Amino acid sequence: MYPRVRRSPTLAAMTDVLRRGRLSLAFGFLVQGVAFALLVTRIPAVQDRYGVSDALLPAFLAAVPILAGIGSVATERLVRRVPPSRVLRWSQPVVLLALLGVGAGEHLAGLGVALAAFGLAVGALDASMNMLGVSLQRAYGRSIMLGFHAAYSLGGIAGASLAWVGAHEGLALWVSYLPVVLVLLPAALVGSRWYVDGGGEPGTEGAAPGGGAGKGAAVGLGWLVPLCLVMTVAYIGDSTVSNWSAKYLQDVLGGSEQLATVPYNVYMVTTLLGRTVGDVGVRRFGAVAVVRAGALVAAVGFAVVAGAPGAWVGMLGFTLLGLGLCVLVPQTFAAAGRRAFELHGPGASDAAVARLNVFNYVGFLIGSPLVGVLGDTWSYRGAMLVPMVLVLVTLVYAKSFAPQPDRYGGGHERPRTADVGRGSNGL
Repeated sequence: MYPRVRRSPTLAAMTDVLRRGRLSLAFGFLVQGVAFALLVTRIPAVQDRYGVSDALLPAFLAAVPILAGIGSVATERLVRRVPPSRVLRWSQPVVLLALLGVGAGEHLAGLGVALAAFGLAVGALDASMNMLGVSLQRAYGRSIMLGFHAAYSLGGIAGASLAWVGAHEGLALWVSYLPVVLVLLPAALVGSRWYVDGGGEPGTEGAAPGGGAGKGAAVGLGWLVPLCLVMTVAYIGDSTVSNWSAKYLQDVLGGSEQLATVPYNVYMVTTLLGRTVGDVGVRRFGAVAVVRAGALVAAVGFAVVAGAPGAWVGMLGFTLLGLGLCVLVPQTFAAAGRRAFELHGPGASDAAVARLNVFNYVGFLIGSPLVGVLGDTWSYRGAMLVPMVLVLVTLVYAKSFAPQPDRYGGGHERPRTADVGRGSNGL
C-alpha cells in the first residue's frame, strides 16, 4: 500500500481556481453561442417585424460586425485599466438585453439602437473571453482553447434549435427571446464570479488590470499579420457556409427546400465534434500539424461542394468544411496570445487577441458579399473555389502556430510556472 500523496494547500487552491475558471468561461462561450444564433437565424422575422426593406437590410447586417470591430479595438485599451474578466462580466448581459431589445422593439430607430448595442458589446465580449481563454490555456500548460469554442458551437446549435421552435410555433420574437434571457442572464452573472484573469488570480479578487498590460500592450505586433490573414480566411469560409449553403444546395445542386436547411446544421454539428476532440490532437501532434490538416480538409470540402453532382455529395462537402474550419479560429487565438506572451508578456497577449479579433469581423464582412458577387457574375460553383484557394493560404503561414524557442536575456526571460494542467490533479 503506497501512502497517499497530499497536494500542498497552495497547489490545491490553484487547481480549484483554474477548474472553476475553466468551467465558468466555457459557460460564457456557450451563452454567447446561444445569443448569436438566436439573432442571425431569425433575421427574416426581424425584417418582417420592423418592415426593413431588402435594400436596407444589408446596411443593418453590416453595421453589427463593424461596430463589433470597434468594440474589440476599444477593449484592447480598456483592459489596460480593468481586468478582462470585468469586461466580459458586464458585456455579456448587454448582449442578452440588446437581443431582447431587437425582439421587443417596434420602430426602426429602436432596432438600430439595439443592434448597435449588440455589435459593440459582442466585440468587447469576443475579445475579453478569448483573452481569458488564452491565459487559462497558458496556466494549464496544454491545449484547452478548442474546448471553449466547442462550447460556443454547442450554444449555437441550442440557439438555432430554439429559433426553429419559435419560428415553427409562430411565436413573436420577444416571446422567443424573453425566457432565454431570463434564464441565461442571471446564470452568466453568477458564473462570472469564477472568471480567472492572467491564468492565476480570480477576476473577482482585484487582479491587476490587463495582467500588467501597461508596457506590453504598447509594443509592436507586426508579427501578428499572418495570423490576422488566417483569421480572415477562416471567417470567409465560415460566412460562406452560413450565408450560402442553403441557397447553393437548393438552386445549384437541385435539393428540396427542406433538404436545403440541413447543410448548415451538419456544418454546426461537425464543427462541435471537431472542436470537442481537437485539443487532444493538438496535444499529441502539435498545433502546426492540426492547422495544416484542418486547412487541407476544408479545402477538400470546398472542392467537393464546387464539383458535387447532387445534393448528397454537396452535403459531404459541407461536413468536411465543418471538420476542417473548426480548428482554425481557436488555434489562431491561441497562437497569437502565446507568441505575444513569449515576446512581451501578458499585456501584449491581451492586445494581440483584441487586434486579432477584429479580423473575425473583417472575414464575416467579406465572405458573404464575395460569394454573392462571384456567383451572380460568374457561377456559384466557381465562387466556391475562391474560399478554397484562400483556405490553402493557411498552409503558407502554418509555422506561425508553432511555439517559439525560449529567449533568455534582453527582457525576454519567461517566468517559471508550474504545469498544473498535467498529472493527477484532475484538470
